[in-house]
Amino acid sequence: MSDSNSLKTTPFASIHRELGAKMVPFAGWSMPIQYAGVIEEHLCVRRKLGLFDVSHMGEIDVAGKGASSFLQKLITNDLGKMTDGSILYTLMCRRDGGVVDDLLVHRFNENHYFLCVNASNADKDFQWAFQNAEDFDVEVRNTSEETAQLALQGGSAEALLQKLTDAPLADMKYYNFIEASVCDTPCVVSRTGYTGEDGFEIYFNPDRAEPVYRALLDKGREFDLQPIGLGARDTLRMEMGYALYGNEITQDSSPLERGLGWVIKLDADDFIGREALREQKEKGLENKFAGLKLLERGVPRSHYRILDGEEPIGELTSGTFSPSLNGGIGLGFLRADKAQPGSRVSVEIRNQKVPAEVVKPPFVPSGVKR
Repeated sequence: MSDSNSLKTTPFASIHRELGAKMVPFAGWSMPIQYAGVIEEHLCVRRKLGLFDVSHMGEIDVAGKGASSFLQKLITNDLGKMTDGSILYTLMCRRDGGVVDDLLVHRFNENHYFLCVNASNADKDFQWAFQNAEDFDVEVRNTSEETAQLALQGGSAEALLQKLTDAPLADMKYYNFIEASVCDTPCVVSRTGYTGEDGFEIYFNPDRAEPVYRALLDKGREFDLQPIGLGARDTLRMEMGYALYGNEITQDSSPLERGLGWVIKLDADDFIGREALREQKEKGLENKFAGLKLLERGVPRSHYRILDGEEPIGELTSGTFSPSLNGGIGLGFLRADKAQPGSRVSVEIRNQKVPAEVVKPPFVPSGVKR
């Protein structure tokens, strides 16, 4: 769907307006940035339970006898370690090693997968996958418009969702998914999220958007469930050190220098970009990804310079005020010899040098179910 300003709208748009959300343009979509306020919503997820509309994310279905061999050519992580019902975080890279996107691969079986990709890249990702599929016995379909997606995040997520499904959620491990009925609606339910808390991402037909959302809100009253906007989604992910495409990840930067070497398996079957990434690793990395915690008052932002004395040694890719820590935090890359946790540097904020400490994310403990 789209509105008069040519922005796409999710199936939950009327509910967001009813709940008083502040709507903003994001990646071509009209999305709720906040309801009660970013700090309140952030702390609600950390301490209680929050519900996110993430229907702007893209979905791509991959099916056929060549599905596994095709995807291993497309992604940097090792598809061979997946089993039915498992999920894999990975990258798609260009031949020069630049990142097309970061994504989640869901395996139904060896001949059927679906990909959850970033909203801003959905069309580009589909075209990239489609054009690289011609040598494989596989069908690639963009199913984004056929899919609504909600994220239920927080310590009470399992208890609430269990009231709306017969599926044995307690048996689900982190980064696994099942097909289940939720609110009498066929869904794919994954134990994933972008907040660092336990929770689920739920995919289903947009025709069932309103009854599913309202059932979650209704049953969620006893858990103090609140609707959460993109503002808190961003501060929550920064506290965990999670990468964001366009900030930590770009098509022109090395994913190895941005802390993503753990999803690049250079000994896996040949994938697009492997040789370029192998050369980068063999040459050695000049920069290293790290977290920064301000030691004095200030709010860091992306592109702020990181200094060692007067010398620029890096740049922030993301920055915010952390509601959990009541202080400024940032993610960025800096010269490898200055990136050791515990090192003291400074961040240049409005021509002022604010002292900071290099830390290894996450900034707060993770609450995901291992």
